[in-house]
Order: sequence, then C-alpha cells, then structure tokens
Amino acid sequence: MNVEIANNDIGGSRCPGMGVQLRVIPRGIWDEEAEEVSEAETEQLGSSSDSDEDESGEKMDETAAAEDENGREMDETAWTSKNGKISWSPTDAETFRYIPAATGLIPGPTRYATSRIVDPISSFALLLTDEIVQHIVSMTNLHGKRKIPGWRDIDAEEFRAYVGLLVLSGVYRSKHESTISLWSEKWGRSIFRATMSQKRFQHISRALRFDDKLSRPPRRVDKLAPFRKVWNMWTHRLEMLFSPDRDLCVDEQLVSFKGRCSFRQYMPKKPAKYGIKIWAACDVKTSYAWRLQVYTGKPAPDRVEVNQGMRVVLDMTEGLQGHVVTCDNFFTSCALADELLKRKMALVGTIRQNKPELPPHLLQAKKRALFSSIFAFTKTRTLVSYTARRGKNVLLLSTKHRRPDVSTEGKRKPVIIQDYNKCKGGVDKLDQVVGTYSCRRRTNYWPLALFHNLLDVSLYNAYVLWTSIEPSWQKQKGYKRRLFIEEVGEMLVNPHIVKRERLPRSSAAAAVVTQMTAAAAGPSPIIKCKGRRQCELCKEKRRRIVNTCCKCEKYTCKDHSVSICNNCSA
Repeated sequence: MNVEIANNDIGGSRCPGMGVQLRVIPRGIWDEEAEEVSEAETEQLGSSSDSDEDESGEKMDETAAAEDENGREMDETAWTSKNGKISWSPTDAETFRYIPAATGLIPGPTRYATSRIVDPISSFALLLTDEIVQHIVSMTNLHGKRKIPGWRDIDAEEFRAYVGLLVLSGVYRSKHESTISLWSEKWGRSIFRATMSQKRFQHISRALRFDDKLSRPPRRVDKLAPFRKVWNMWTHRLEMLFSPDRDLCVDEQLVSFKGRCSFRQYMPKKPAKYGIKIWAACDVKTSYAWRLQVYTGKPAPDRVEVNQGMRVVLDMTEGLQGHVVTCDNFFTSCALADELLKRKMALVGTIRQNKPELPPHLLQAKKRALFSSIFAFTKTRTLVSYTARRGKNVLLLSTKHRRPDVSTEGKRKPVIIQDYNKCKGGVDKLDQVVGTYSCRRRTNYWPLALFHNLLDVSLYNAYVLWTSIEPSWQKQKGYKRRLFIEEVGEMLVNPHIVKRERLPRSSAAAAVVTQMTAAAAGPSPIIKCKGRRQCELCKEKRRRIVNTCCKCEKYTCKDHSVSICNNCSA
C-alpha cells in the first residue's frame, strides 16, 4: 500500500495540525497512475525544453538580424553623401565606362595662323594686330594733345618701336631698371639710344591710353572700360590662332599691381600677393594661353556670387567638347562634373572636404595605413581618398577614370592623382615662362599693367606658334625663347631706327644707326678691299685706292667710278 500526500481537500482525511491530506491507494492503481503521471511530466518537460530552445534560437536570430541591419545601415550611412542626395558605392560594378567624345579640332596652330606665319615677327604681329595698334595710337595721341604740352603725335611705326624697347628691356632682365640707367651712355645699351631719346620714351609712357576718357561708360557699368576694347580684340585672336589639345587646365593668374584699382585682389600664396586676377584656360602640352578673363570683383556690392568656380570653368570651356578639364579644389564640385558631362567633357581635380556631396567614409584619415587609397563610385563619377602623410588625406574627383587603378611603384599613387599631377601645371608654367623675360615696368596706371602682361603673353604664344610651325628652328640651342624675343624686339625697332633723321650723340648708338641703315640699303656696287692698289684706269698709275668695281672687279678711283642705287644696279 502506498501513501499519497496532497495539498488539496479533494477526498481523504486531513491530518491534525497540518495542511496535508493523506489518501490510501492500492498498489496496482498506484503503478498505473504513476506511469501516467511520469509520462505526462516527461512530455511536459520535453515540450517546455523544446519551446525554450525555440525561443532562445528565435531571439538569437532576431539579434543577429538586427545586428546585420544595423551594420548595413551604418555602411549605407558611411557611403551616403553628407547631404543625403548621393549614394556612393565601394565598388565599380555599376559604373559606366568612359568613352571620350571627338574634339573636332586639330591640336596646334590653325590654318589661318599657318598660312600667315613666315618668321618670328609675323607670328607676333598676328597677336598685336594693326587694328589694335591703330586704336592705341589714336587714343594715345588724343590724350597726349590734352595733357602733355608740346606733344608730337606718334605713328604706328614709332609705337611698334616703343613696344620693341619694352620687349628688349625684358629680354635683358631690365624690367625693374630705371630709364635713366637704360639710356645711360656708360651703363646702358646702345640700342635704346639708337631707337629714340629717353625723353620721348617717357612722354609715350605718360600718354599711353587705350580709350577715350570723355566717352567712357560709367565704372558701375563696366569696371574694365578703360581697357575693354583692346582686351576683347586681343583675346579674340588667342582662340583664332590655336586649337588646344585634349587636356586643358583652368586656373587663376595674378598680374602684379599695387596701385589704385577697384578690383585689385590679395592672394597670399602668390609671389606678388597683390594684383589683378585673371582666369586662364591653357593647353596643358604647350601652356598656350587659349582663353583669358579678367576678374573685376563682385557683380554687385551687396550680392555675393554663388558657385563662382563652376561659372568660371563653364565660361573658360564654352564651345569645346571631348576635352578633359583639370582644376584645383576652388573649382571642383559634383555639379560642375555633371554639367561638363552634359557638354561631353570630363573633369579631374582635387575637391575640398567640406563639400556636402562627399561620403563620410572617405573623410576619415586617422588610423589609416600610409599610401593607402579608398575609392567611391557612382555611375559616372569616381572619388579617391589617398593618404600621402599619416593623419592627412587628399580627395580627388574624376569623371574620366572609372576603375580603382593604383600604381605599383613607389608611393602607390592612384592613376587619378598621377594624371592630375601631369596636367595641373598648365597655368603655373605660363606664369613661370612669362616672368622670366617680362617687359613689365613700374606704373600706377592699371590698364598699363594689363598691357604689359598682354605683351608678355603675346610673346610666349607667338613663340609656341612659331616653334609648332618650324620645329627645327634653332633646335640645337637651349635658349631658343630668348633668341626668339631678341629677334622680335630688333625687328620692331629696326624700321624706326633706319628712318631716324639725326644721329644720336653717343658714338656707340650712332654706330648702331649707321650699321642698320647700311644693312637696310643693301650691298653697295663698290666693293671695298683690304689692300690698297693703283687705279687700273688711270694713265699715270699714281693713285692707290681700295675700291673695286662690282662687275669687272678692277681697282677704280673716284674719277672712274659711279654710285648707283640697288634698283638700277639690278
């Protein structure tokens, strides 16, 4: 017999003093009930354990899924732009291939330039045209009559001689030398005194003007009005004479000037620091100045220009297609890249880290390996973050490169950076070569400073045109550009020297005038010989002379010779 202890009041008697109820169950009945109870408990325990395992598994799956979702959200956030408008991708799987469009131009001098250039002076004359010279001469004479007592009008020939002296002063590295020193008989150069007097040179410099002040529009309408007409005529010639290659560089140029000017700029990273800023588009291969634009400040005093860099690049590349534009972080933006793609051009340039279209993942530079690169892609754009130094990275945007190509040499630079380094110095090289033989003179009149820069750029562009047409000219010389500028300067001053009525007081300058006059007159029919001999036509044979006839080469004296001009002797 078994005894069951129960805590309920169903059947049996209650023990005194206890809340426990005793019930007597026969052995057979107990075994059956015990087996049923044990099976029920086992099933209950098994079902509870299974449910616990299922619940714990479901919780673990939910936790892992949540972690995956959080990781994906974090990844998407890291590759989404700061403004949330652009979704970048770490792979180039969905990036389109770049196919450059045809430029439709033959790089180099145009047919118009090739058919008209025969020597260095003719290439320079295509830039400083007769139309520009006549306009400057008329405006200079007008101002000289008004302001300078006893003014004597200049003509185109004398003005070109004045320009030639400026060119020669640049090639002699005399841009900061005073006119007194240049015209000094002891320390100066005879070519200056042989061309014109120092006083005349100073009078022309004082009277040099490029417009009529009385008919000039108000400055609030056009700040560049005193130089606008000459500037427009000249810049139009730049594009007419040369076609740029596929690579083009856009940057700013600073013309040194510290006088009064309403649009003078301060640029501390430039050598001159103060001056007039010019936007420039140059051919990367030759540094030919293809298009220039003077920056005259804000369009309105109370209004700030928005997206100035984008506006400048679009203006500098207007009318082109199939070219690759290289610029620095002042100009580069995703909006500019998209607009250039619409015009069938590509963009390569550095980009500032505060741009809202950049993903946060590329901005992180700490704890990154040295010389490491991280790429980000869209369908038409490629971003790269390269750590050139520890803790610092540089960002570049390109629509030309569509693959994460990295060089295997040295610092493992991306191909985007290598191409950028090759093309970024187009305008900087122009500044360097122009400053080497610059004809700039000290002045407080800002249009004259721009005119000096016009001459410098014209000389270099003319040199590019001439060497492109005649690549074998002075090929063995390492200073071809200096020889080119010297020849242009001499050809500008020679016509005025030959027509000079009076010889200068200096013996050296007088010798230069005499030599050039004789060279212009051509060979004389009487050829001089070093040795003295008797005249072969004289009967007495007493006169010893050195002159011979140009035809029979007999020694003749003055009584038996006749002087004739070149036209009659032909």
